[in-house]
Amino acid sequence: MALVHDWLTGMRGGEKCLEILCELYPKADLYTLLYVRDRLSGFIEGMNIKTSFIQKLPMASRYYRYYLPLFPTAIEKFDLKAYDLVISTSHCVAKGILPAPDALHISYCFTPMRYIWDMRFEYFKSSHHKFRDLLISFFSNYLRLWDVTSSERVDDFIAISKHVQQRIKKFYRRESTIIYPPVDCDFFCPSVPPDKRGDYYLMVTAMAPYKRMDIAIQAFNRLGKFLLVIGDGQGLKSLMRMAKKNIEFLGWQSNEKVRDFYRECRAFVFPGEEDFGIAPVEAQACGRPVIAYARGGILESVVPFPQENPTGVFFSHPTAESLIRAIDLFERNMDQFDSPQIRKNALRFHKNNFRETIRSFIDKKYAEFQSSEKGK
Repeated sequence: MALVHDWLTGMRGGEKCLEILCELYPKADLYTLLYVRDRLSGFIEGMNIKTSFIQKLPMASRYYRYYLPLFPTAIEKFDLKAYDLVISTSHCVAKGILPAPDALHISYCFTPMRYIWDMRFEYFKSSHHKFRDLLISFFSNYLRLWDVTSSERVDDFIAISKHVQQRIKKFYRRESTIIYPPVDCDFFCPSVPPDKRGDYYLMVTAMAPYKRMDIAIQAFNRLGKFLLVIGDGQGLKSLMRMAKKNIEFLGWQSNEKVRDFYRECRAFVFPGEEDFGIAPVEAQACGRPVIAYARGGILESVVPFPQENPTGVFFSHPTAESLIRAIDLFERNMDQFDSPQIRKNALRFHKNNFRETIRSFIDKKYAEFQSSEKGK
């Protein structure tokens, strides 16, 4: 068996899914465009990891995204003819590997490539430099064609949410099965006995453009309320320059510290449109409510006020004004949010459910594949 993942540069949501696949199939070979050591879990780093030529390019560990036009070629150069089962975990190009003609390829799709589809303008804003913009447009067209064509190499798609299922249908014209990502609800849990709630709001996020950190910064600048931000990434310096003193950037933190911040925050803030969003579920597993933009996978993981047993509050427009109104609504109704009920909602996404469901899916599809091969 072969596992294929876009790149291995840190433990984010996609890597938490990959980690469980590595636990289930520890003897599999793991293929990836790029691997940066000592940034992943022991299970992943203990695998037989094979990288592409991207690994050897200048400054690749830090600026690998600039090599995006080369990713299709790099992923297609992997020789997978020795494997009759390939599982890709993909939000970029991993699903575009070239499996052997007599192999089964199952792709756990985090999302069709955001950079070139519905969020291309967030990632590639006009630079007012005609040649650069023309170059971006050219490569975006090429990548869209490749993305659709390479989707035909997948035998079975798994989507991480209804939101992603719809995107797979729209862009690839393919059906898919939903298996929600895993959340470690045993680790992320309320403190016993419960601590006093802090006076701060919390964000745990990578600083990608679609995360819409700017909305949160603008809102909390105006409110003057205390906001803690855990994470790193592109645009961090400009966000820090934008923020007033009531907003503190903590960089990446250990899981233990993140859990402590979850447990004591007033609420978790989630201003972007996400395909699923593991961090808001981790916050709920710790018994804390979520204030989120009402688009994407968050609609499947948060029960909004004023529904019964709410676990969060939604805001309807991607603006600071809309977020401010949601925070005001939350603060006027804080007594409606019950920590045990919030955690109960998160338990739907327990990692054990993911482990059992995806193993059963893979076993079933592989048995059907073997049976069909014998019948030929």
